[in-house]
Formats: sequence, structure tokens, C-alpha cells
Amino acid sequence: MGLETPLPIPISPAEAKVLQHLRLGLSNRHIAAALVLSPRTIESHVSNLLAKTGCSSRLSLLVWALGSGAIDGDTMRVPGQAD
Repeated sequence: MGLETPLPIPISPAEAKVLQHLRLGLSNRHIAAALVLSPRTIESHVSNLLAKTGCSSRLSLLVWALGSGAIDGDTMRVPGQAD
């Protein structure tokens, strides 16, 4: 059995926006203000991202996002959606 490519993890457009702001090192409160959402909504998106990816911290989530191609440093894309 050879190496298998992992299945892409579906990330919602809202989660992608939160991930983009996490990349900037922003707190939930600052992300909420930027996206005009409640801090609790941002907390929920971050929790969902952590659960979906199996990451245990915001930093490991960002490392995952860079490694998976969800973010590339300058741009953001949602895996599974057309450019």
C-alpha cells in the first residue's frame, strides 16, 4: 500500500474568512469587529476549524492551513471551491 493523499477538509466560506484573520494574529474580539460578528460566533468558527482539522491550538491550525494550501501567505482560498 502506497502513500495516500488525504481527503480535503471542507471549510465553509465563513470559516475561511476567520482563518484569514487568524493568520494576522488577531484575537476573537478583533476578528469579530472586523467581520461585524459577535465574538461568540468567531469562537464557534475557530472551535469548528480546530475540530475539523484535529488541531489543538490556533498556531497548529495556521500550520495546518499553510501545509494544506488553505492559505499561502498572501492569499486565501477555500479548498474545494473554484478560484
